[in-house]
Amino acid sequence: MTSVFDLVPGVRDVPVVPVVVIEDAADAVPLARALVAGGLPLIEVTLRTPAALDAVHAIAAEVPEAVVGAGTVVSAAGVADAVGAGARFLVSPGWTEGLLGAMRDSGVPFLPGVSTASEVVALLERGVRDMKFFPAEAAGGVPYLKSLAGPLPRARFCPTGGITLASAPAYLALPNVGCVGGTWMLPPDALAARDWARVESLARGAAGLRAPVSG
Repeated sequence: MTSVFDLVPGVRDVPVVPVVVIEDAADAVPLARALVAGGLPLIEVTLRTPAALDAVHAIAAEVPEAVVGAGTVVSAAGVADAVGAGARFLVSPGWTEGLLGAMRDSGVPFLPGVSTASEVVALLERGVRDMKFFPAEAAGGVPYLKSLAGPLPRARFCPTGGITLASAPAYLALPNVGCVGGTWMLPPDALAARDWARVESLARGAAGLRAPVSG
């Protein structure tokens, strides 16, 4: 199966995945277009609001330059709903055997969430190499991921949770990090004002961060 890290041609030069919470599905298309214009085509729409699935569908249908996925996937039903809406990848904050099985069966790339070495080992045993490290800052941040690189070099992470423009480069410098997830290019006041030009500008700054090292 294709890796999430390989969904976009040249994704090694796209170091940040914007993690989007959409309250109004009408905002999905202009928001996605702003992110793509800023150089961030891989977009994770979290399933935290009633508008989320409609937002995924709208982006998939109307913004072909975007690669839209669903985040906060926590059940088999959520997997089915997300893929049915057009999600091209799935991200979960954690995993169970049932959820992992549903994500595998979906046919799209996925990032199950981990925060401990034991969870990483369990996924590697099941043939899963690509993972979300969440909540990144609260779970140990850069030092923790750095400490995992030696004993668990096959694991590759997209850390998400508390990462900022200032802290992202330290994560991206690690050999076991493929990209980072973040929300700093989506400030609430800009979204409330529908200031898509500001979102595009902030996305461009995120896209200009140092590209991740191949894992």
